[in-house]
Amino acid sequence: MNQDLRVLIIDDQRPNLELMEQLLAREGLTNVLGSTEPLRTLDLFNSFQPDLVILDLHMPEFDGFAVLEQLGRRIPANDYLPILVLTADATRETRLRALALGARDFISKPLDALETMLRIWNLLETRLLYKRLRELLPAGGIELLRQPSGPAQQEGKVT
Repeated sequence: MNQDLRVLIIDDQRPNLELMEQLLAREGLTNVLGSTEPLRTLDLFNSFQPDLVILDLHMPEFDGFAVLEQLGRRIPANDYLPILVLTADATRETRLRALALGARDFISKPLDALETMLRIWNLLETRLLYKRLRELLPAGGIELLRQPSGPAQQEGKVT
């Protein structure tokens, strides 16, 4: 099953990209595509169709926030595709902005290998369950499961 899972990694630093690829390979995740060119993300996303996107936030020319905005326009509202953000910037403002743009989880740099893989497996498990549920529910039934976006969420309130 691990070979069926597709992971797209976008990080402008080649050593970070290689570290993630090695970490995933050790866990049996071999269907991995990495790029140091954030401007290519949308093309790679469309052709590779990943189950998980791992994304650095602070990159020159085209940062992770811009990538999140692009992906947000590409991922259908009735789909769940997790995006894991890698960043050395763990400020509240950065976390909130990334979450508002569609990130599902964060990993702070420097990476803790065990924590990173636990978070990746959690996101991939959720992705697989979501895909399975879409197969089981009639068309449109998945809409009932989507979290509504309303003013309370935009203001950071829990309802």
